[in-house]
Formats: sequence, C-alpha cells, structure tokens
Amino acid sequence: MNRSWKTPSHRRPSAFAAALLGVFAAVLLGPAPSAAAAVEPGLDTPAATLDAALHCPGSYAHPDREPVLLVHGTSSTADESWGWGYAPALRDAGYDVCTVDLPNRSMGDIQEAAEYVVHAVDRINSLTGRKVDVIGHSQGNMEIRWALRWWPSLQSKVDDAVFLANPGHGIGAGNLFCTAPCAPALHQFSVGSDFLAALNAGDETPGPVSYTNLYSLTDEAIVPVTTAPVSGAGNISMQSVCPGRTVTHFGFLYDSVAYGLVVDALSHSGAADPGRLPFGKCLDVNLPGVTASEASGATAVAAANMSAELLNATKVWAEPSLRSYALS
Repeated sequence: MNRSWKTPSHRRPSAFAAALLGVFAAVLLGPAPSAAAAVEPGLDTPAATLDAALHCPGSYAHPDREPVLLVHGTSSTADESWGWGYAPALRDAGYDVCTVDLPNRSMGDIQEAAEYVVHAVDRINSLTGRKVDVIGHSQGNMEIRWALRWWPSLQSKVDDAVFLANPGHGIGAGNLFCTAPCAPALHQFSVGSDFLAALNAGDETPGPVSYTNLYSLTDEAIVPVTTAPVSGAGNISMQSVCPGRTVTHFGFLYDSVAYGLVVDALSHSGAADPGRLPFGKCLDVNLPGVTASEASGATAVAAANMSAELLNATKVWAEPSLRSYALS
C-alpha cells in the first residue's frame, strides 16, 4: 500500500515563509552538530593518566615531516618494543618520534587502551599543528584501528597508518587460550569475538588516511594468515617483496625490509610501494643500527614477558562488553 502523501496546496508554506522559518530555527537552535561531534564518545581515562603514558621529544625539530606515534603490542611496553630499534632509527632518519605505553601491558580491555591512542594523536596534532603518522605492532594495530573507527575526527589528523603483524580479523591462539579464563585482550582478538565484529563492520579503512598493512607468511602468531589482510589497505606480504624471506611476529620490529616499507609509506603519498625500495633490499637483515645480538636479546625479553603475562595477567571468563558507542 502506498502511504506517500502531499500537503494540500492551501496548507503548504510559501517559499518565503519556509525560508523565514529556517532563519528562526537557525537562530533559536544554533548550527547543527557535525557528524563527528554527534557520534564521538568521551574518554573515560583521566587526562593526567593519558598524558603520563605519552612520551614525546621536548621539541619538534623536523617541521618538514609528520611526527610519528609508535603503538606497541600485547604484553609489552613502548620501550621494550621500540626503544632499541624503530625509535632511534626513525629519529636518525629525521622524524620526531613519540611512543605511548598502553595500560596493563596491553593485556586488558582494548577499548580502554584505544583511549590512549586517541589522546596521543590529539595531543601531538595539537602541539605540532600537523598530521600524525601512526605505526602499530601486533595488538597495537587494533587500538589504532579502533580509535580511527570510533573517533572519526582523528581521520583528518592522521596521514599514514602503518600496521606491522596485524591480527585485525582475529587469531586462533586467542580461541585456544580462552577455552579457560584468559586476559581480556586475548578474548577480544579471538576469532569471532564481538570486539572484532564491531571493529570490522563496514569500512575497515575509514577516512582519507593512507593505510599500509605488512604481514608475513612465516608469522607464527597471526594464524591463520588469511586473517591478516585489511580491506582497503595496501596489503603487502613480506614474501611478495623478498621470496623465501622469514619474518617472525616479533621480527617485524627489526626486519630491514619491513622498516624500508614503513619509511617508504611515511615519505610518500599513499601506501607503501615495494617498487620504490632500492636494489638489493632483500640482502639486508636488520634495520639500521640494530645488531644481531640486540635483535635476539629483545626477542628473548619479549618471549619472557609474554609467558609471564599469560600466567600472571588478570583473567576473565568472557570478553569485556562492547562500549555503548560500539553497539550502534
């Protein structure tokens, strides 16, 4: 049944009357809120706590480049993941580098940890007046994606988002560990979680951000590897660049080819392009300044931390409930 109808002509306002009503409405009600303002949630974490977790240089010495924010992964800290490799290498390459320590070594609710990324991007953008390049490793990519998904104003404040070893569609290890009580974050990146359903609903790469997603067929943590690609991103497997290359999950933090692709993304418009890497790129092993002993030592620390956190972190039977803003 057609329920459409038209107002009788003698009851329709004239164009002048309609315009006048519009003026009165604008005066009385004010401008309509923007879409971002209407949907963006507040931050539950105190600002002082968020400020204390953000580590940036005392001054920004490279106005010709976007500042970089590094976001670490599960069971780690900013210094353990970035302090010996990416942070000094990027500084030497002429970038202002910030890091953020996610709460509880990233073992808690990813929704809470994402607030640290939201605040960090806002803060760096406010201090510099420039867009921010954001690089994540492992779970840190989820915080970045969650922040860009639910705080759309950030999309105009981020130039590049580069994902290393991204578990963006879930990993089987989470399902395995969470047959018993496990850390909240492990529930959330288990295949089939409510968190992942909300994260990946609709556009996986929202806004004008340039997304680069680097993954490896030899990543022992991102299993199955078919969960790694992100729709809309520049998805690059390490083996497509260097056939036969072995890049482990933690190895992304020191692999020279991964680092080369990261810098390529930061220094060009759009996603990384392997075709721009120099001839002989596959012969190098570690990123600049990292020795084999440093890489193996950092890997051992990461393995020990993961074992300790799996044993000692607060455990729950089910994943944290989705925040109200993610239920729409």
